[in-house]
Amino acid sequence: MAINHIRCLGGFIPIKEIGGLLGRRTFSAGGGKAKKGSKGGGASDAPKASILTKEVKSTTVVGANILKDGADPKILPDSEYPDWLWHLLDKRTPLSELRRKNIETLPYEDLKRFVKLDNRASIKENNSIKAKN
Repeated sequence: MAINHIRCLGGFIPIKEIGGLLGRRTFSAGGGKAKKGSKGGGASDAPKASILTKEVKSTTVVGANILKDGADPKILPDSEYPDWLWHLLDKRTPLSELRRKNIETLPYEDLKRFVKLDNRASIKENNSIKAKN
């Protein structure tokens, strides 16, 4: 089909220009020329070297400031932070272990966790049974 259109235009456009038009990608937004070795992205995607000194890095939380005019917060001694902060990464008991224990002897937090996880497991089981039907 394209050949027929080329034959129709043959008298108006030189053959060299037709070959250039057919072989060219015209849907590219970059203008057709890319730098050697680049895969797109910004002008410099490489990580920048840090200009902060070791002393500043060890005394401040770098990058924690979210305000335009603010400064990065200083690192405080451990005694200045609340106690609950040190337990955030503690491992919590999974549902299988909670099921093995006596429910009446569980502390309130573990009992609350057991009820939540058990409800979640029963909902997932009911959903899988309904999905098979």
